Amino acid sequence: MIDAVATDSSSTPSNEKPRRARRTRMTGAERRQQLLEIGRTLFAAKGFEGTSVEEIAAKAGVSKPVVYEHFGGKEGLYAVVVDREMRRLLDMVTSSLTAGHPRELCEQATFALLDYIEEYTDGFRILVRDSPIPQSTGSFASLISDIATQVQDILGREFKSRGFDPKLAPLYAQALVGMVALTGQWWLDVRRPKKAEVAAHLVNLAWHGLDGLNQKPRLIGHRKS
Repeated sequence: MIDAVATDSSSTPSNEKPRRARRTRMTGAERRQQLLEIGRTLFAAKGFEGTSVEEIAAKAGVSKPVVYEHFGGKEGLYAVVVDREMRRLLDMVTSSLTAGHPRELCEQATFALLDYIEEYTDGFRILVRDSPIPQSTGSFASLISDIATQVQDILGREFKSRGFDPKLAPLYAQALVGMVALTGQWWLDVRRPKKAEVAAHLVNLAWHGLDGLNQKPRLIGHRKS
């Protein structure tokens, strides 16, 4: 029995150490993507101030200098994460506007924002936080303004066809998009009612509100300025 063990070619000689499994080395692009995903998760959960380079590096299994090498620090990583999310949301809204009827266009824009909130929850949580650093693409408020610009062209045509002043379209576009964005923040936490029902109620309020507009609204209170 002893000889059988000694001559077994599958056994490891006592003077040799067991070989360790060789780890696959990430490419620079793969490492950068990994750090972005880890940073995105941490920023969404803890915010910018609550997240440290040490924690990002530890979760990635690398040293702090690797994070600095790719992004120059926490600020650089955060800026890239925010820029990517803002572009994603704007692209989703812009590409959704394909219908011909104005009401359906409102539905599409509403769904696009709610789809983003549902599919990219971490990204939305990051965007609605007050950013501690300036971003190349601006703030969440400026992003909402960009989306409103897409909507104001639709409203402008509708206003003109109904005899309203098309110059007021930007004001109404900001109000409508802001309404959807704020409702989306609320829905992010409660998730009730279902997305389609939320969209239906938002469009109902927006569309019928626009349908019943007075051409020259008047205040009924004492204050006039």
